[in-house]
Amino acid sequence: MIVITAPTGNIGQRLLSLLVEAAPAQGEELRVVVRDPARLPEAVRGRVEVVVGSHGDAATVERAFAGADAVFWLVPPDASVTPDEAYSGFTRPAARAFAAHGVGHVVGVSALGRGTPQAAQAGLVTASLAMDDLIADSGVAYRALANPSFFENLLEEADSIRDNGVFTDTVAADRPAPLVAVADIAAAAAGLLLDRSWTGVGSVPVLGPQDLSPDDLARIMTEELGRPVRYRRRPLDELRSDLLGHGLNEAFVEGMVDMKRAKDRGLDSGVDRSPAGPATGFAQWCAQTLKPAVLAAPEAVDAR
Repeated sequence: MIVITAPTGNIGQRLLSLLVEAAPAQGEELRVVVRDPARLPEAVRGRVEVVVGSHGDAATVERAFAGADAVFWLVPPDASVTPDEAYSGFTRPAARAFAAHGVGHVVGVSALGRGTPQAAQAGLVTASLAMDDLIADSGVAYRALANPSFFENLLEEADSIRDNGVFTDTVAADRPAPLVAVADIAAAAAGLLLDRSWTGVGSVPVLGPQDLSPDDLARIMTEELGRPVRYRRRPLDELRSDLLGHGLNEAFVEGMVDMKRAKDRGLDSGVDRSPAGPATGFAQWCAQTLKPAVLAAPEAVDAR
C-alpha cells in the first residue's frame, strides 16, 4: 500500500498518474489523502482509495497510514503561519502516525542546501531541512528529494513575459544554479516508492541537466518563444514589501527573503549530478509548457 499526500498539486498529480499505471502490476494498492475528492481526475477516482481531510490533521493521518507500507509526503504551502509551523508543525502528527503504524518507507519533497554554509540561515529551506530531520527521527527509512527552484515558477511570470518581455527574481543575473521540472520530481518519487530496496536516511538531489543563470534563461526563452525576453533583478526589500502587502505572515515572508538571499549566495550550488536518469532540459520545458502559457490570450491565462 502506497499513500500519496497532496495528490492534486503540481507534483502529486503527476506522481499519481505514474503510479496508477505502474503500481498495480507490482501488486501495490494506492491510497490518497485529499481535502476535496472532486479535484481528483475522474479517470483515477475508481482506482484509488480516498481518505478525505488534511494530511496535517492527526485523525486524518491515523486513518490514512493504517496498513501503509510507503508514503509520499509533501507539505502544502501555507504563508499564513511561521516557517516552522508550516513545515515541522504540519508534519508532526504524520511523524507520530508513521511510528504508530509501522510505515516502512517515506519519500518527501524537500530542498537542496544541507551541509552548506547557508543552510542554517536559509529561511524556508532551513525549515524544510528541519522537517526532514523530524521524519527521519520517526524511525522510517526516508529519502528527501532535494530540489532546487522549479521551472514552473516561471509560469507565474507568463503575463509579464508576454506583455513586457521581462521576468524577475532576486539572484544575480550571471549566477548559475540548478533548476528542475516538477515532472522529474514526480518520476524520482515514483521510482523510490515502487522499488523500496533502500534503507536508512538520505537525500536524493533532483536536478535539471545543467546549471543556468537568469541570463541563460532569458537567452533560451528568447530562442524558444521567438520574442525578446530579458531578466530584471528585484531587490530583496521590494520582494519583502510586495509579500507583506499581500497579507502574508511576517515570519513566513522573512523566511522567503532569507531563502532567496541564501540562493544568491550559492545555497543550491555544488551538487553532483547523477547520470542515472533522464532530466528535462529548460529549452524542452519552454517549448512544451511555457510557450503555450505565454502565447495564450490573457483571459485564457487568467482562467487557468
